[in-house]
Amino acid sequence: MKKLFSQFLSYHPLLRLLTCLIITFASIYLILFTIVSLHAKKLLTNPVTTKSDAALILGNRTYLHGAPNPCLTGRVDRGLILAKQGIVTTLAMTGGRDDEDFRIEGDFMAAYAKEKGYKGRVLIESRSRSTKENLEFSAPILKSANIKSVVILSEPYHLWRTEKLVAAGHLGRGFDVTYTAAPTTCWTTWGMLHKGALREPLAIMHNYAKGYFSKNLTP
Repeated sequence: MKKLFSQFLSYHPLLRLLTCLIITFASIYLILFTIVSLHAKKLLTNPVTTKSDAALILGNRTYLHGAPNPCLTGRVDRGLILAKQGIVTTLAMTGGRDDEDFRIEGDFMAAYAKEKGYKGRVLIESRSRSTKENLEFSAPILKSANIKSVVILSEPYHLWRTEKLVAAGHLGRGFDVTYTAAPTTCWTTWGMLHKGALREPLAIMHNYAKGYFSKNLTP
């Protein structure tokens, strides 16, 4: 059977090329999946302890199955813990109108934090539609609020790509940046098998293809 398959491929060069492309794609996906998984585990076992001026909470869809999305509210819950611990004094919410229910993620997160009893300072960025834009559109808001240090907060699988985008300059310069992972119920239930985590290697490939990881000279 193996010999027949080899002969079949030898007579069909386009099929042979397609097979090579599929194998290459699968290999890249698995490598990225492993990198993201290991990085997530590292962040979870090393929670942030250094104080920062603000926590920048990255957005996600606001509702899931007719209820507030635990993948998003869990991120805000982690920010509230940081504020309660005195690690941050400001919560910055970033996320524009999502495609699923057309709510503005930044506004939703701010309202959720208020419902949970948070009375500290809140900054809201409400135009972004991607992680790259989360960073780019939040930067001037943070600077206007005189934020010098920021801890970026999202789910564990999301932060490897976020770090690469920050390193490329999409948050600009002048911030002391650290990262912390939010172990939301989405994560504790599914881990790297959550659909967001399974999509993350594809998002990394997309960002790389778009040149988002190239150094950016944004001031």
